[in-house]
Amino acid sequence: MRIFKTKWFSRWARKQGVKDTALSTAVAEIAAGLVDADLGGHMVKKRIPLAGRGKRGGARCIVAYQSDHHTFFVYGFAKNERDNIDADELEAFRILAAGLQRYDAASIVRAIESDQLSEVISDA
Repeated sequence: MRIFKTKWFSRWARKQGVKDTALSTAVAEIAAGLVDADLGGHMVKKRIPLAGRGKRGGARCIVAYQSDHHTFFVYGFAKNERDNIDADELEAFRILAAGLQRYDAASIVRAIESDQLSEVISDA
């Protein structure tokens, strides 16, 4: 399974110091059924650690996940910055997830070349 970050998520993760290894670990946990919330439409909310704060003081990520398919990190927020996403945001993320999950190999290549997606690279 390949793991990707949207352009927005990549910028946010870089500012927060989120490493690709943390994202790979989060996907392994999602695959094992360890999610914070199933948001429906192949969307889950998952906690990830932030540098020096761990998971409890870390961040929440909205992830488009479908087993045996690609995974896309689409949105993240630090727990001390906001409590949750609202219903309108959730609906927009579901629409985005549905579109992303339809990407074939050529679509992914085009999205990477146009800097709309980047692949998560992990040493793990």
